[in-house]
Amino acid sequence: MDWHGITVGYAITGSHCTFAEVMPQIQRFMDGGANVVPIVSASVLGTDTRFGTSENWLKQLKDITGNDIISTIVEAEPLGPSKLLDVLTIAPCTGNTTSKLANAMTDSPVLMAAKSQMRNGRPLVLAISTNDGLGLNAANIAKLLVTKNIYFVPFGQDNPQGKPNSLVARMDLIPEACYAALQGNQLQPMIIERFHSA
Repeated sequence: MDWHGITVGYAITGSHCTFAEVMPQIQRFMDGGANVVPIVSASVLGTDTRFGTSENWLKQLKDITGNDIISTIVEAEPLGPSKLLDVLTIAPCTGNTTSKLANAMTDSPVLMAAKSQMRNGRPLVLAISTNDGLGLNAANIAKLLVTKNIYFVPFGQDNPQGKPNSLVARMDLIPEACYAALQGNQLQPMIIERFHSA
């Protein structure tokens, strides 16, 4: 995929267990010639977990993209008037972010960026990662599925036996989903068999 001349907004929210999966996808955008604008939620900005420290993840993000990280609502607000982003992906997109987006709440830089993208009628691509995708968050995902200019990275149950309500996107398909969204298309199949745990 040729990403030359395309500005990709790459927003990361607090599904820390998927960070190692998404960093290579950001590199793929860069390798294809994209300008990648990184955006992070407060959870990413200030939470250390068993999957790594916030300092380490932020350094990786800045090193890969070469751009400053947008980490406040004030920094994200100009994305609307400037129409900077050709496509915005939230990857990973937590259940918390999914529910707020579906209910028009804007209380983080990631959600402000999403609001700006929707205001401009440009594609927003969600890579969901939530333990309650088939629970209380199912209604929010359904609302977003029928919202204009919102697309999904193909997703499925990641652990049907141990966590039957959990849904996680195929993070390796983020660039393909974004490329399809730029053409106004949803990458198919959207609902997939991700993998089964024993």
